[in-house]
Amino acid sequence: MLNIALTAALLAAPVSTEIALPAQPAALHGTLLTPPDASAVAVILPGSGPTDRDGNSPMGVKAGTYRLLAEGLADQGVATLRIDKRGIAASAAAGPTEADLRFDAYAADARAWAAEAAARAGKPCAWLIGHSEGALVALKAVAGGGDKICGLILLSGAGRPASAVLREQLEANLPEPIKTQALAVLTELEAGRTVADTPPALATLFRPSVQPYLISWLPLDPAALLAAYDGPVFIGQGTTDLQIRVADAQALAAADPKATLKLWPDVNHVLKTAPADRAANLTTYADPALPLTPGVAEDVGAFIRSH
Repeated sequence: MLNIALTAALLAAPVSTEIALPAQPAALHGTLLTPPDASAVAVILPGSGPTDRDGNSPMGVKAGTYRLLAEGLADQGVATLRIDKRGIAASAAAGPTEADLRFDAYAADARAWAAEAAARAGKPCAWLIGHSEGALVALKAVAGGGDKICGLILLSGAGRPASAVLREQLEANLPEPIKTQALAVLTELEAGRTVADTPPALATLFRPSVQPYLISWLPLDPAALLAAYDGPVFIGQGTTDLQIRVADAQALAAADPKATLKLWPDVNHVLKTAPADRAANLTTYADPALPLTPGVAEDVGAFIRSH
């Protein structure tokens, strides 16, 4: 009897498959997690920086958010394809030089991944689940035409252009005279002009090799992109997120009155239960054993299944 029960459990377990998506100059890589009789499939798009398919980063983030979300959705019959974006982890060889990277490349990859996920799962389309900057990637992806995209799940996504957010951060956190210099550089980049002589103190943010990417990214307005999209949209936002505010989610919802907005109390940027206290909040970023807040994956799965 025990062997029969074990066999049944194994047969019911989701299947994890490594996926290589042909691309130039090298293949992109991800993990497809498929539960039995999957009702839908979704692509999980990572946030900014060197964030991998599981939601981890060498910058100290080990929360495993995307792996946990994929597992939670599998429990609800939703397959997921979580990816290493171009230039990161197993997709490192597909990354262009920093000077050649543009935001549009991530959006084009998202469309390609959606088509691949739909084909692998035998579905007409795939959902895009964008987390943090991945939400903007998802919005830009559908702006470029997304016949293989079922709809959008926007989690912890900004509701204002990156230029506005960056300007606010620079004004709040930099001392003079570097603040004035930084804002002057930002103004030039917003106008689409590179700046050859940036102060050494600003090299991390404004080095010449990253400026073309910033010029492609800074003007993008997530609310305007969402207003132009006609498909189903779910907006999820935690109330103790240190990086994205509830006001951002509300701005997105205002841009699309048909969208579903869900605010999760005491949930932070990595979708885990956390207090507003900064130090305590950040400890959750390094704890892969801490589960996602109950209800987060369930709300996302319920929305997908209802459409």
